[in-house]
Amino acid sequence: MWNQNFMFTQTGAMPIDKNENELFHDIPQVMDSATLNGERYISVWVQGEEENGKPVMYTNIYARTAILDIGRQAGLLQPLQGRSHQIKKLLSEAQKTWIREWLLKASAEAWENSDDSFKVIFEED
Repeated sequence: MWNQNFMFTQTGAMPIDKNENELFHDIPQVMDSATLNGERYISVWVQGEEENGKPVMYTNIYARTAILDIGRQAGLLQPLQGRSHQIKKLLSEAQKTWIREWLLKASAEAWENSDDSFKVIFEED
């Protein structure tokens, strides 16, 4: 299985240079965001089928919000959302456009082989 993670700041149009695992691996998780004062992120995971390490079809996309409070060394990762309408609402148009273009560049073949239910997430509202 092929997968790729993109971490966006909540309002960023391009992902940051770290992925979810790099940002949150060693950070204790809190139960709610009430005590956190930090940067807000959107984490997007794309999965697919691969051959020889290259994607040949994109199959799933998941997204979630996250907060990282550097001062307290604590974070909160919300549960992953996998429904198309939830992801479309969570991502900005600029974020959807960036991901779609990245996926096309990574493998136009995988994009073409993907189901319409996957592609519809990246259509403009």
